[in-house]
Amino acid sequence: MVKEFKEFLLRGNLLDLAVAVVIGVAFTAVVNAFVSNLITPLIKALFGGSTQFKGLSFTLHGSTFIYGAFLNALVSFIIIAAVIFFLVIKPVNALMDRMGMTPKEDPLRECPECLSKVPEAATRCAYCTSALAPTGSGSGT
Repeated sequence: MVKEFKEFLLRGNLLDLAVAVVIGVAFTAVVNAFVSNLITPLIKALFGGSTQFKGLSFTLHGSTFIYGAFLNALVSFIIIAAVIFFLVIKPVNALMDRMGMTPKEDPLRECPECLSKVPEAATRCAYCTSALAPTGSGSGT
């Protein structure tokens, strides 16, 4: 049992995941510091007021709503999402396109009975099970 646990801990994908989580937490801390120390004061300078964005709040019937902390978290999320999209997703997609590794979608056609989208090579609809005429371009018989 101890041997199995050791093998589980030393699996490559588990270690990769652990490293990704640690790097993600560190990156989040950097982005949060960037937002609270640079972006927030810049926004406050443009619109006036104090430089403590996270201290913004209002009170309604004795309940305090701290919307400044939410705004900080929202700006942090948008920055993290933009960095991931522009520095990870877009380059990987471009690389996969260049290497010809982008998965090709099967052509679809409409089932005449239920109007569902089915693969062009299908000879029977997966939704209503009606028989479909072969299109000639598929491998169905």
